[in-house]
Amino acid sequence: MTEYRRAHVPGASWFFTVNLAQRTKNHLLVDRIDVLRAAFESVRMRHPFRLDAVVILPEHLHCIMRLPEGDEDFATRWNLIKGSFSRAIETGERISSSRAKRGERGIWQRRFWEHLIRDQEDFNRHADYIHWNPVKHGWVRRVADWPHSSFHEYVRRGIYPVDWCGVVDEIVAGE
Repeated sequence: MTEYRRAHVPGASWFFTVNLAQRTKNHLLVDRIDVLRAAFESVRMRHPFRLDAVVILPEHLHCIMRLPEGDEDFATRWNLIKGSFSRAIETGERISSSRAKRGERGIWQRRFWEHLIRDQEDFNRHADYIHWNPVKHGWVRRVADWPHSSFHEYVRRGIYPVDWCGVVDEIVAGE
């Protein structure tokens, strides 16, 4: 197996992007949000972490995850979250021959994107990106209209106003 170059920083906060394998016309994550939440919670019970910001979109998710002091193993957490979700939903997705040979499901992309959060400014920038993402992808015109986001908790805590970023009339694809 390839050893990817990753920073190993115990107790750090990380920004992640995790995608479904089939991103076109796929609403699996929001259609089965209850199963995804249960997967996160069951893993969190055995391998603690804190989600400081999160958005679940139909075919991908972004989050900022903080690991406990002395712990740097985010890869195991993602493996367990993805596996728990995959085992809890019905089969039937398209599976490539390479996945079939390995006995894998075809739900998730094999890898994920991670970024070590460096400081408060970096955290704020990534939290803003997470909360803006449903508008960026054209799912809603206002950040507050997307239900599967920690934005609502940020509003309750007074971090964002409910009308943060206003109303967007039109999003140009690729922005």
